[in-house]
Formats: sequence, C-alpha cells, structure tokens
Amino acid sequence: MSEQSRRPRKPYRRPKKDPVRILAFEALRAVDERDAYANLVLPPLLRKAREKGDFDGRDAALATELVYGTLRRQGTYDAVIAACVDRPLREVDPPVLDVLSLGVHQLLGTRIPTHAAVSASVELARVVLGDGRAKFVNAVLRKVAQDDLDGWLARVAPPYDDDPEDHLAVVHSHPRWVVSALWDSLGGGRAGIEELLEADNERPEVTLVARPGRSTTEELLGEEAAVPGRWSPYAVRLTEGGEPGAIEAVREGRAGVQDEGSQLVALALANAPVDGADKRWLDGCAGPGGKAALLAALAAERGAVLLASEKQPHRAGLVAKALHGNPGPCQVIAADGTRPPWLPGSFDRVLMDVPCTGLGALRRRPEARWRRRPEDLDGFAPLQRTLLRNALDSVRVGGVVGYATCSPHLAETRAVVDDVLKQDPHAELLDARPLLPGVPDLGEGPDVQLWPHRHGTDAMYLALIRRTA
Repeated sequence: MSEQSRRPRKPYRRPKKDPVRILAFEALRAVDERDAYANLVLPPLLRKAREKGDFDGRDAALATELVYGTLRRQGTYDAVIAACVDRPLREVDPPVLDVLSLGVHQLLGTRIPTHAAVSASVELARVVLGDGRAKFVNAVLRKVAQDDLDGWLARVAPPYDDDPEDHLAVVHSHPRWVVSALWDSLGGGRAGIEELLEADNERPEVTLVARPGRSTTEELLGEEAAVPGRWSPYAVRLTEGGEPGAIEAVREGRAGVQDEGSQLVALALANAPVDGADKRWLDGCAGPGGKAALLAALAAERGAVLLASEKQPHRAGLVAKALHGNPGPCQVIAADGTRPPWLPGSFDRVLMDVPCTGLGALRRRPEARWRRRPEDLDGFAPLQRTLLRNALDSVRVGGVVGYATCSPHLAETRAVVDDVLKQDPHAELLDARPLLPGVPDLGEGPDVQLWPHRHGTDAMYLALIRRTA
C-alpha cells in the first residue's frame, strides 16, 4: 500500500455561507436571467435580508457596491477573465461568469485583501455552483490576482493610438458603439470623453426633490449628510447615500427621489414664457411620475391644472401615487400619446419626455449599456417624432412644448427636433439656456444638454418649442 493511500483523507468541510455575497450573486442572476434592473431588484433583497437579521448597514453597503461595481465594470472584467480562461466567454456558464465577475471586482475594484477576495469567491462558488466548478473559479481568480487593474488594462486594452474607441471601451467599460455615440454628442478631444465615461462609472448621489407646497428643502436638509442641490432650488443631495424611504417626507410623498437634471427640465418648461393664458398643462409621457409631481405642484402654485398621461396602466398607477396629495387639482389618465384623446390646441404647456435608449442614465442603470444595441435607435426614432408632432398639435398658439430625453445621442435629440420642425413651419425653438440660471456649459443653444461630468446630473436633453400659428 502506498504512503499516499495510507494518508487519511481530510474530512469534508461544508462551504461557508456569506449572506452578502450570496445576495449580490442573486441580484446579478436576476439582472442576467430576467433582464431586471439592479435598482429595482436590489432594494427588496436588502430589505428582506435586514428583516431576517442577516444584514447591518455595512453589509448592505458592501452588497450594493459588489452589485453596481460589477455591472459598471462588466466590459473590463470580461476582457480580463477572457485572458485567464482557455475557452471563449460565451462557453462559460452565466452563473459561473457572475461569480467570477464578483471575484474580479473584489480583486481589482475594491480594497478587499487578495486572499480574502479569492477565498470568499471560492466559498460562494461552492455554495451556488458546487465544489467542481469552484475549483475552476479558484484557478481563474488566482491568475487575475497576479496583477492590479492598471496592469491588466495595459495587457487587455488596445493602445489608444491604434484604436481610440476600442481602447476607451475596454478601459472605461462601455460598448464601443456607445463610446462613439457619446463622443459624437460631446465633441472635443480625449479628455472630455474620458471624463464623461469615468463619471458614468461613479456611483451617483441620491438626490431628493422637495415638492412645492408639500415640503421644503429646509425640512430635507435636516436629514443626516444632506446638502443643497447644485442647480435646482428644490434639490437636496444625500452625500452618504442612505435609504430615502426612511425619510418621513419621502414616505409621505411630500418629497421624492429625482435626479437634478430631471428637476431642471421640469423647471425650465414651467418657467418658459407663454403668450396669454397659462392654466392647462400636460405631461404626455408621465411615467413613473417624478417630473409630473413637480410640474403638478408648480402648476398648483399658479392656479393651473396638470393632466398627466401615461400609456402603460401600471405606470399610470405610479404617476397617480406620485401626484397623490398634490396641493391643487390634477388628473392622471392612461392614454397613448401617439393617439391622444384630447383636442388639438388644448394646452398652454406640454412636456414630452419621450422613451429613449436611456444612455444618459448609465450611472443609475449600468446594466443598460450592455443591453442596448445600435438598432434600438431605429425602433425609437418614429415613436419620438410622432410624440413630438402630437405634442406640438396639443399646444395652443403661443404655448410651449418641452421635448426631453434621458439620452445625449444625437439621433434622439437634435435629429428628432430638426426633422419635426422642418415639417412644421408654425413652430420655433426658444433659447432654453436662460431658464437654467447658474448652470454652466450648456452648449451653443438654443437647446441644452446636461452631462454627468459637467453638471453632476443625468445626461438630460431639452428643447423648448413655441407654437406660432
């Protein structure tokens, strides 16, 4: 009998269950399998974990960082993993790839010590994948651990001078076509696009809106780590994150979570000059209700009434919830903006925040960059033009339409506005820049484009158009 066969076998050790990493893995699987959004999947998972007593505040913060950090850097991490495996990534089972990506993020994107990052990832693999595939995870992560992020980028990203767009795509973890589209919209040289891509990969602050007549910024500034917004008089930023639902004004609907760029769009439309009466306002694509709630409150202060229209009934329900308790009259209906049920010329002000690719909100929905395709633009283009034409039909002579998108892509912004105005000689662009007082770098006008790296907001676009005849 050999010495090896006489040696006693080590007793089997059950894998350690780490609630934080198991939750992060479950969130990534939901994003991958169900096309869910992390900002919708993660909060209920965290809430359930807290209710079970598995989590404290630090655990929730780590789980959030693991999920969002992994999604933001997915393109970079895929390139690193591809260099460490002996098969195409498409042949790696998606659950295995999720565990690997979580491990690579801990190794290259956090301050977690190397040994802890590898061992925790292997334990997670044993729990959710089994011991056999955990050995594969261990081998790959040990290869990844041999270098830091800068070293890996030097190895897997093509040189900038050889292929600028592909270099930026790998280094900053954006699809190449998105890099190209953002660069075209932004203009300028390398520095600006790198600042934008870096901003897309930063975790945004939570921004609140104090809805006029229902709450005040002074009330919200009483919260921990709360500071005034940069541009909107109704904005308050939570610099250390936190749970907005724990704030009384938010729970009661008197305040809400709303990006400052979204607030600025609503404020600019509300303050645009109109000729004559100013009593009937329309939000033609109102879901999920953030802009509608701010507009309804502003309308109430002036004795005007907002009609909020949303095609999808469940989203119309969200709008109704956001408008509940508005200090003045308002109405919510489920209606299709491409076939509006109201008469032409019915409104003094119309907001049409059209469906789009969402490339302006990649900080908040990092997974969207991997789901969108260039051909998606072809699907949105006719809808956006139809909605803008119908918005111009809905406003009376002397009234104003605000065309907005949460995308800076030129095909969804200026191209749409230019095409519609060419077909409508009785409408003219207004200069929107003076209606965003104090906000710098708004471009040449008359439309405005906000940017994450310049304004700390989502990349919202706004064009204001007056009906002239």
